[in-house]
Amino acid sequence: MNNKRGIAQAFSKPSEGLDIRPATVFDVFGMSRTLTRSIRDLCRADHLDDSERLALWTANKDPAAIRGWIDAGAALWVATQGDEVAAVGGLRSEGEISLLYVDPDHAAQGVGSALLCRLEDELRRLECPEAYLLATRTAHGFYSAQGWLDDGDPTEWHGIPQFPMRKSLHPLG
Repeated sequence: MNNKRGIAQAFSKPSEGLDIRPATVFDVFGMSRTLTRSIRDLCRADHLDDSERLALWTANKDPAAIRGWIDAGAALWVATQGDEVAAVGGLRSEGEISLLYVDPDHAAQGVGSALLCRLEDELRRLECPEAYLLATRTAHGFYSAQGWLDDGDPTEWHGIPQFPMRKSLHPLG
């Protein structure tokens, strides 16, 4: 069932009015809301409603911490619809997608796929030949449907599985 949802999401078109752009300090409250809601509501298969795991995972997702990431030069992106942050993504220049979270109100509408595509394009622009990420159990099927491949054995972070994945960024041709 999860695979069908992942495939449907991979091929669905993003909602009308979606804007994908670099995040600014004016986005930190919406980003914090999206990150914490996504983790709390969509990643239950990972945190298993364990309050300690949930608290650890969301501890650095408050507006002040996110502002610190932006001030430090982190490459963060938002997908917005109107004034609302629908998804948050991040990357590192060495080819790592550091985060990708969709607000539950925007899940399964193509928003995550659109933001992932934009992050991959940005890494191509930075001339990264390959992209890397650590997927949650929740997101693993989504990334697989987007052409990502497993890249080693899963690891754990505070009891939450992380699945290393990679994707070639060479142009299709």
